[in-house]
Amino acid sequence: MNQQAEQVELIAEKRTVLGKQVKQLRRQGWVPGVMYGRGFDPVPLQFEERGLRQVLSQTGGSQLIGIKVRGQKQPETALVRDVQRDPIKGKLLHVDFYRVMMTERLTAEVPLVIVGESPVLEQKEGILLYGISAVEVECLPGDLVDAIEVDLADLTEVDQALYLRDLAVPAGMEILTSLDEMIVHVIPLVEEEEEEEVLPEAEEVEVITEAQAAEAAGGED
Repeated sequence: MNQQAEQVELIAEKRTVLGKQVKQLRRQGWVPGVMYGRGFDPVPLQFEERGLRQVLSQTGGSQLIGIKVRGQKQPETALVRDVQRDPIKGKLLHVDFYRVMMTERLTAEVPLVIVGESPVLEQKEGILLYGISAVEVECLPGDLVDAIEVDLADLTEVDQALYLRDLAVPAGMEILTSLDEMIVHVIPLVEEEEEEEVLPEAEEVEVITEAQAAEAAGGED
């Protein structure tokens, strides 16, 4: 289980440019966004693209971020909810943040991280088949973790699998994803055997020449 790292802070400014005019903001190096939450009026924001890109590369959907809006004394605690990028250039187009209350439970997606070594894999008796890579959880913001570890050392036999129900989760955290979902499965390593291609026996075909055909035809008259 990976505990939350030190909270990352991101500088933001309130945004007055709305609608199609945000294209001009992007040309000036800003990324439009919004912060919303339960009992909290949505606030249009804008972020410097370089700073936003750096923060997004360091965090995931389960890590709390401190949004420092210029003009406000205290930062707002939030989670990344949605990031829109240009499908071709990968340029940031828009970002959504969900403002959290530390006393209210929330839902978030937490990644699964593979750790450890399986003796079955080390001895090359099997190969690893992967299932889900993240889970949806519900908990208080303070109980969120960056990732949940999956230890391959628990896989000691071929055809053994680990499911969500096998994971140990922190107190106060509830997994919403089905506990029957598979995470990893060791399947037998089948050696490919070279099979000799068996060709069908050639059938004997009687070849009849033109002369023989003519003679046979003459004999019929």
